Parts: sequence; C-alpha cells; structure tokens
Amino acid sequence: MTRTVKKPDVRRKEIVDAARRLFLEHDYEKTSMNALIQELNIAKGTVYHYFSSKEDLLQAVVDDLIDEDLKRKEALMASAEVRDLDALGKFHALLTMRAIAQGNEPILEELHRPGNTVMHARQLGRYVRMLAPLFASVVRQGCEEGVFTVEHPLEASEFLLAGVQFITDVGFYDWTNDDLSRRMKALGSIVESQLGAPRGSFDFLSSDDSAAGQPGKEN
Repeated sequence: MTRTVKKPDVRRKEIVDAARRLFLEHDYEKTSMNALIQELNIAKGTVYHYFSSKEDLLQAVVDDLIDEDLKRKEALMASAEVRDLDALGKFHALLTMRAIAQGNEPILEELHRPGNTVMHARQLGRYVRMLAPLFASVVRQGCEEGVFTVEHPLEASEFLLAGVQFITDVGFYDWTNDDLSRRMKALGSIVESQLGAPRGSFDFLSSDDSAAGQPGKEN
C-alpha cells in the first residue's frame, strides 16, 4: 500500500479538526489520544510530532475557534449588508452576531478548569489582540462621522474588549447570574463613556440579543 504523505500544515489541521469533533461528541476528559489516533487511522508518532499532549491539542483547538471567529467577523464587516453601515450600525452587527461559544460549549468550558487557568488567560489575551484591530477600524469610522471622540482607537478597543472579557468571565470570577446581569446593564453606558458616543447608542448591549462572542462562555 502506498503511504500517503501530507503537507505539515494540512496534517496538523486534520488532527485539530478531528480532535475538535471528538471533544464535542465525547467530551474532552473522555477523549484519549489513542481515540484520536484511531479516528485518524495514523501512526501514534505522527500525532505526537505535532502535539506533545492532549493539553497542547486543546489549546490548538481553541486557537482554531478564535481564528474562525475572527474570520466570521471580518466576513460580516465586508458583507453587502454591513459594509456601508455607519459605525454604530457596524458595532451593533459585530456585538450581536453569534457568540464564539455557541455550539462549542463543551470545549470552551474546559478552559474554566483550575488546571487550565494559564491557558485560559492566554486565550483571552489572544482573542483581544486579534479582534482589537477590527473594532478599532469601526471606532475610527465613528470618529470620522463625528459620533465618537477617541484619541487612541486601537488602545481604546483593547481596553474595552479586555475589560469586558475578563470582568464577565465566570472562569475567573464566581459571579452569580444577578452579578452578571448587573454588569451587563452597566455595559452600554460604560462603552458610550469610553467612546464619547451619544447617550443610548449602546443600550442594545443590555438586551438578550447581545452576543459579543466571548471565548469560554456564551453571552
């Protein structure tokens, strides 16, 4: 039988995709590296060439989810329905699109386990770093339109995203639903204050359709 040789990036993606399927179907804790090897029908050494442990594989799967979320948001901003909107319209579209956690809860919930605290913090940081430039472009548009007053759009976006991600993350804080509700009710006015936006511009953030796509949980 002829041995199939795949390019490293193709093989790595194949492993990550298979791991993602198994983590969703059978739960991360119940999925062994041997189960993944059997799923892919490849040599054990091939998997361990790319990933030294199941924890490394989990991190790669979450990286992949974040990459996909950024691509979805970029595609949304470039779509015919959104690209010609004003800055407030674009913010509404961004912040109410499907959350990153939706459909991926079994995987992202693993970040809340005590042993994965470092990985959790790293993923939150990566998420903010990747998304901030996209949000900053909308902030700049709002400044040009005269609805925002922001001297440093990128840095303002970083602070806002990091603040929201961290303070509402139940993996770092043992918030009750009431605790989270109180913070979400305050979020709209806080964003308006930071961006210098008209009062009421971000009231939609307090409604049930808000889904900022935070890693590790569903809004």
